[in-house]
This record gives sequence, C-alpha cells and structure tokens, in this order.
Amino acid sequence: MERVNKICEHKLWKQAVEEISQLEEKRVFCRHNTEHFLDVARLAYIENLEKGLGIEKELLYAAALLHDIGRVLEYTEQIPHDKGSVLLAEKILPECGFTKEEEREILAAISSHRKADILSENSLSGLLYRADKKSRACLFCKAQGTCKWSTEKKNLTLEV
Repeated sequence: MERVNKICEHKLWKQAVEEISQLEEKRVFCRHNTEHFLDVARLAYIENLEKGLGIEKELLYAAALLHDIGRVLEYTEQIPHDKGSVLLAEKILPECGFTKEEEREILAAISSHRKADILSENSLSGLLYRADKKSRACLFCKAQGTCKWSTEKKNLTLEV
C-alpha cells in the first residue's frame, strides 16, 4: 500500500481534505472526510473479494481516497465534485507511482462515480459507485428526515 500512503501524504490531498473539513464543519448531512473515503475503500475491497473480481487493492483505495476531494472545488469554484476530483487526482497520481494505465483506470472510476449506468459493472468504476452509495449509514443518521436523498436511495437497512 506504499502508493496509497503516498496519496495520504501528498500535500495537495491533505490540503483538499483539510479545506473540505472546514467547509463542511456545520454540515448536518454526510460529510466527505477520511472516514468516508476509507469506508468506501473497505466496502469496495470487501465486494471485490466476495465476487472474486481480482481488482488490485491499491487501485480501489486510491480511487476511494480521491473520489470526493473535488468537493473543495465544488464549494469554492462551483465545479462539480466528480470533475474537480479528477482535476486534483491528475496532479496527485503521477507523483505516487501509479502507471499511466492505472491512472486512467482510477480517473475513469472517479469521473463516473455518480453515474448510475455503471451500477452493475464489475469494474473499478462499478465497485466505487456501489461502495460510495453503500457507505452512507442513513439508518442511523439524525438528519435522515431532512436529507434530499429519496427514500429509495437511502440505506435504511443493514445489508447481509
């Protein structure tokens, strides 16, 4: 996980995570913090193992750690966060030891993590999309009643 640790140590990643934390300090809904990033990574990795998909663990963790860092650009420059995350990840990944092919795969997953048409894909993109949605503990959320997510999208039961 050396390359993933390089992401976590990267100045731009740490700066984005800190800024998001400050910008979301009073947010009552789901936050986009390291806890969320790691929840997404772990859920994607579990599904990867359960389905025997063979996607490299470092790619899953890299995509999960980077998929929402563009929130800072969404809040400050009105750039949709999926696009903002790609912009930031394009600067971070080359300095962390990923190959060009791995970078393309990670960036594709980040850019499509909000697109429901990849829901059933057994790819890095599909895993990231599903894990991102499953990571939200709506069942236990105090803001559940005022959340903009539809009842159908909310995670109101624990999955077995």
